[in-house]
Amino acid sequence: MRFDECLAHLLPPRPAEKCGATREKKQQTHSNTRQERAKSVPSHSNECSSLTKIRMHDIDQRLKFNSRAVNEIERLVPGTRRDWKRNVLATEMLCRDEFALGGNIMSKQLLVALLGAGFTCATLSAQELPLIHQPTLTPQDSGTTNGLIAVSPVNPRVVWASGRNGTFTVTTDGGETWNAGIVPGAEALQFRDVQAFSARVAYLMSIGNNPTDFRVYKTLDGGATWTIQFENQKPNGFYDAFAFWTPHRGILHGDSINGVFPDFRTTDGMTWHNISSNMPPALPGESSFASSGTAVTTQGGRKAWIATGGADIARVLATTDQGDTWNAYDTPFVSSRTAGAFTIDFRDPHHGIVGGGDLDAGDPNNARTAISSDGGMTWNLTNPPPVTGAIFGLSYVGKTGRGGGNNLGRAVVITAIDAPTFTTGSAAWTPDEGNTWFTLPGVSGFWAVAFATPKAGWLVGTDGRILKISF
Repeated sequence: MRFDECLAHLLPPRPAEKCGATREKKQQTHSNTRQERAKSVPSHSNECSSLTKIRMHDIDQRLKFNSRAVNEIERLVPGTRRDWKRNVLATEMLCRDEFALGGNIMSKQLLVALLGAGFTCATLSAQELPLIHQPTLTPQDSGTTNGLIAVSPVNPRVVWASGRNGTFTVTTDGGETWNAGIVPGAEALQFRDVQAFSARVAYLMSIGNNPTDFRVYKTLDGGATWTIQFENQKPNGFYDAFAFWTPHRGILHGDSINGVFPDFRTTDGMTWHNISSNMPPALPGESSFASSGTAVTTQGGRKAWIATGGADIARVLATTDQGDTWNAYDTPFVSSRTAGAFTIDFRDPHHGIVGGGDLDAGDPNNARTAISSDGGMTWNLTNPPPVTGAIFGLSYVGKTGRGGGNNLGRAVVITAIDAPTFTTGSAAWTPDEGNTWFTLPGVSGFWAVAFATPKAGWLVGTDGRILKISF
């Protein structure tokens, strides 16, 4: 049983407006049956907040306060008088927090009951507690002032990022130090995507003003040398992103040309083969957005998804066989030449999230997310995230929702950019795939986000800025 469930059995909550009741009314309420009291309990966190009128700042403070209190309870070793006093102190911390925010005051009788229960729930591990708290944001020196557009963590220590003016940067110590470089011959290009597999092996995808500027580069020696593996030859070719299943198997996706997606695939990590005939027919004007390298995502050994826009309908293209066959599924996003689905991620074969918006500065309020629980076949809008413009990048904090006590499996971080300068924006996160949202204060102008683990994620953005984000 989780800690909140244990408290629910011992301390059934009452609506916030009853906090100021007289002692007689409190005693009468306390004597009511559990069933009667349950009827008055809001069933959703949004309803609770509407009753208590708690400001977002207060919610954040409450979450931090409760986290400290529960952590204090967790560290107890039962059986000593000192521990009993610490139990009381931790419980009183929870009570004071509730009182400060208009919640219920725990009565002495209930406190005794809670202590008498032996704090059974306090023996649960911290991982099993459904605590919500703001992540830690730590600025890091990327070694460059060139704007960064994409990021690819290999593990908590090895991370690659890429961006403007042929720039890439890599860390092998979790971001304590970054080593930046410029790929020879790519000084005028933008690396809109990066995929790394080790401190030595990584791919870069470039865009530019000329058709042949759309390329795929690969390094096998940590960026000391680079080889061009793919170079676009189509006059109207524009490539947006790539994604890989393994170091040798990946897909490269581009905007449609005359109703055809000119996509490529590698199966050996060296050569790229045209699979445009495998792709579903494109809608008129259908394209993707080279915003953060996350318009394409893979999962497991065979599944992949592509987010599109640019047409009358924003869609998700999906494959379950490494790109041999594809299906297209509609999303509920606003879609036009400047709008649609921008970024997509899946935490398992069935559950995914897609983010979108509009690059039209005159219509900045279309930033949305939608989720799927059937492998991308159907998509449902979440509650609107507290950002404007277009969601350029998003990532699950933990890639799986399985495992005992993994309460970050559904957590997602998003970062959005505002037109027309694309240098400002906002960011937010959700613990439950878009049901509730929390802003990341002061986080603006970041194009991409990705995680190696919940404690090791990175946001990259303008002027070479990097933030490590840890839950």
